[in-house]
Amino acid sequence: MSGSPAVVMRLVASAYRVAEKAGAIVRRVLHSGELGIVEKTGANDLQTLADRLAQQSICASLSKRFPKITIIGEEDLPVEEVSGDLMETGQEEEILHKPCPAEYRELKEEEIVVWVDPLDGTKEYTEASMCLRRQTEARTPHNRPDTSKPHSTALWLLDNVTVLIGIAYGGRAIAGVINQPFYNYQLGEGAALGRTIWGMVGLGAFGFELQEVPGDRRIVTTTRSHSNKLVIDCVDAMEPHEVIRVGGAGNKIIQLVEGRASAYVFASIGCKKWDTCAPEAVLQAVGGKLTDIYGNAYRYDANVKHMNSTGVLATLRNHEYYTSRVPQSVLQALKSE
Repeated sequence: MSGSPAVVMRLVASAYRVAEKAGAIVRRVLHSGELGIVEKTGANDLQTLADRLAQQSICASLSKRFPKITIIGEEDLPVEEVSGDLMETGQEEEILHKPCPAEYRELKEEEIVVWVDPLDGTKEYTEASMCLRRQTEARTPHNRPDTSKPHSTALWLLDNVTVLIGIAYGGRAIAGVINQPFYNYQLGEGAALGRTIWGMVGLGAFGFELQEVPGDRRIVTTTRSHSNKLVIDCVDAMEPHEVIRVGGAGNKIIQLVEGRASAYVFASIGCKKWDTCAPEAVLQAVGGKLTDIYGNAYRYDANVKHMNSTGVLATLRNHEYYTSRVPQSVLQALKSE
C-alpha cells in the first residue's frame, strides 16, 4: 500500500468493524431476553432494542470518523448522545491494504451515501427469542432445559438475521458489508459466533466461498413472512425446481452467492433501500445483478424514496431469463400501486 488509503477504502474498513460491533450488540440483546419490542406499522414491522442500539452504534461510529458522509438508517430515532460502549473506532487492516478501484480513488466524503439496516430479519429475531424463552421454561423431569424442537427452530431463525451497511456513490451501490451475528451456531456452545462478508464493485467480494447452483437447476428464494398473490404468481412463473422461503434481504443474497439459490424474487412493495444497498454491492462485486421486477436498477441517492416500490429481482447469473418470466399481470399490478 503506497500512501494513505482512499476515503472509500477507509470507510469500508471502518464499516467492517462497526458491523461486527453491531452484530455483538444484536447477540447481547438476544441473550439478555429483554428485546424491548415495539410495533412500527404493525405486527410484521417490529423494532427491538437491538435495532435501536445497533443503529446508534453504526451511525455514531461512522459519522464521528467521516463527518461529511450522509447516513440513512432504517430506524427513526431521536438525536441523542451515544454512550461510549456503543462506539467502534477500529478499522479492518486487510481492507486498508486492498487496491481501490480507479473510479473510486478520488471520492470525497460528501459524495457518499451510507444506507444502514441495523438488524435485517427483525421478525425472525423476535420469533427466535420466543422459541428460546419457551425452551428455557420447558423443563424435563430432571429439571433440565428441553433442547428439542424449539431450540433448533430458534437457531434456524437466527440464520436469517444480518446487519447491513451499504455504500453508494452517484446513486449506485458500490460497496457493502453484511454481518451475520449468529453464523456458526451449528458448532454448538463455545463456538465463536458471527462472520462478516464485504464486497466492492470492481474489486471483488470477500468472507465467503462463491458457489453457484448447477446450471440445470432453478432454485428461487423469496419472502418467508410477506408473501401475497403477486409474489406467489411471480415465483411460480419462474418454473422453479425448488422454492426457499427465508427472512431478510441480506440472507437471501447470501443464498445466491453461496450456491443455495439461483434467484431472489419479491414482486411486491415492502423492501427498502437499506435492505438492498449492501447486498446489491456484494452481489455485483461477483458478477451478479439486483434490479426491480422490470429489470430496472434502483438508485441510492440521498433524496430518493426509501421504498423499493416495484419489487426486487436478484440473480448471480442469467438475470434476463428471470426478468423475461415475470407475468404481465404482475408487471401491471405493480405499476398501478
